[in-house]
Amino acid sequence: MKSPSRRLLRAIVLSAIAILTVLSIIVLAPAAPAAAGATTSRVAFHDTSRKLWEDHITWTRCFIVSAGTLPTDLPDRGPTTDRLLQNQVDLGNVIRTFYGDRAGDDVTALLTQHIVLAAQIIDSAKAGDTVAQQEAIDAWYDNADQIAAYLHRLNPQNWPVKTLRSLLTRHLDLTLTEAVDRLQGRYAADVADYEPVHAEILTLADALSAGIIAQFPERFGS
Repeated sequence: MKSPSRRLLRAIVLSAIAILTVLSIIVLAPAAPAAAGATTSRVAFHDTSRKLWEDHITWTRCFIVSAGTLPTDLPDRGPTTDRLLQNQVDLGNVIRTFYGDRAGDDVTALLTQHIVLAAQIIDSAKAGDTVAQQEAIDAWYDNADQIAAYLHRLNPQNWPVKTLRSLLTRHLDLTLTEAVDRLQGRYAADVADYEPVHAEILTLADALSAGIIAQFPERFGS
C-alpha cells in the first residue's frame, strides 16, 4: 500500500487546522445578545429592574441581621446567603439578555465579589480584626469601581462611568452605615438606615433600566 502523497498530507493537515479554528471560535467567542425579535414593555422592564435591585438590598439587609448579630450568627445565615447570591445571578442574567453570555457571567462574578467582600467586612469587624476589615472595605469600593467601568463599556452613551461610580459608591456608603449600626447595637438607627438605602437603590435601578431601553429601543414596546 502506497504512502499518502505530500500534497494529500498537507491537505489533511490544513483541513484539520481549519476545523480546529472554527471549533475554537465557537467555544471561545462570547455569545451574541439575544435576538431582537421579542419585545417587552418599557414599564414592565422598569418594574422588573426595580424588583431585582430591591431584592438586592432586602437580602443584603437580611444578611446583615443574620451575620451582624453578636456574639454568633443567626442560624439562617446559610440560606440567607444563598438567596442573596442568587440575586446576583438574577441581575447578571438581565445583562446576559442584552449583551450576551460573557457579559452576563462577568457582571454576575463582579456582583458576587461585592457580596463576598461585604461578608468579609462584617466577619472581620466581629472578630475585631481592624486591619482585615479595612482591607475588605478598600477592596469593596474598588470592586464598585470595577462594576461601574464594566457597565460603562457595555453602554458608554447611556451609562456614564462617573454617574455609575457615584451611584454605586453611595450604595456602599449607606450599606456600610447600616451594617456598622447593626454591629454596634444601635438598632433604631439600623432600622432607619434602610430607608435611604431603599431610595438610593431605586435611583440606580432606574438609571440602569433607562440606559438599556435607550440603547435597545427596538426591544421594547410602549
